[in-house]
Amino acid sequence: MPSGFFALLDDVSALVKVSAASLDDIPAQVAKTTGKVSGIVIDDTAVTPKYVVGLDPARELAIIYQIAKKSLFNKLLILSPAALVLGYFAPWAITPILMLGGAYLCFEGYEKVHSLFSKHPEVQPESEQMQAITPEELEKERVAGAVRTDIILSAEIMAIAYSQVAKSALVNQIIVMLAVAVFITVAVYGFVGLIVKADDIGLHLAENTDSPATQKFGRGIVKFMPHFLRILSYVGTAAMLWVGAEIIAHGIPFTSHLLDDLEQALASLPAVAWLAKALACGIGGLALGFLIDQIVRLVKKVMPGQKEG
Repeated sequence: MPSGFFALLDDVSALVKVSAASLDDIPAQVAKTTGKVSGIVIDDTAVTPKYVVGLDPARELAIIYQIAKKSLFNKLLILSPAALVLGYFAPWAITPILMLGGAYLCFEGYEKVHSLFSKHPEVQPESEQMQAITPEELEKERVAGAVRTDIILSAEIMAIAYSQVAKSALVNQIIVMLAVAVFITVAVYGFVGLIVKADDIGLHLAENTDSPATQKFGRGIVKFMPHFLRILSYVGTAAMLWVGAEIIAHGIPFTSHLLDDLEQALASLPAVAWLAKALACGIGGLALGFLIDQIVRLVKKVMPGQKEG
């Protein structure tokens, strides 16, 4: 009986050691997963500030908090469980879902690039309609729009996170995905909050300090922020095209091998290899986005005819 008891203790001890060793891998898995979704994170960060433009500055942080709270709720209680359930019962569906999300990112990226080179005539009726909306209604509308955009990007983030830990133990999968959800949400919306309040910080430094150097620094922040937001928008668009195309490429054996061959050919120059891969994916994403845009336009032309018939 004692020997059996000690044998049981040995089994429990071995199980604890295995579990501890497995848990030790979690920080590395979180870091790896975060790196994989960096392009989407950049785009999420670049897109969000526009939702507080034109609203009461005193409400900016409150609005960002509302978006962040709903984003975290979606990641933790909807998207993560959905990815885990889907990965358990239908793992074959993960790659097609990722590819559909990648196609959407390419389409959105192309739309943004196209808008940069297109003229946008001012529409007076729309501005009059905007004037009829109360600040509270406008705030709710902006938050709803931001959450709709965020849930698509968040779905991609959590799907990629799951794909990185699909072969790990269930406990590891859950912990890594929850950690990624919390870390990315805090990082993205914390940085967004800093961006939208940078003007106020710069203005405070310029007007409420006695140091000429600090005042100059504050004025510099105020002048630089519009340029920074524009650059961030460009970076976010490039990230959408790059990440979207890379997701699709990795779902197709032929293009996946091409990217791997490109990386191996430039293995001695890691920075050049990364740039070449990102550029190739960016161009491919732009081409795919254009193709999807043409299909969408064609469908919009055909659908009214079908309804009339």
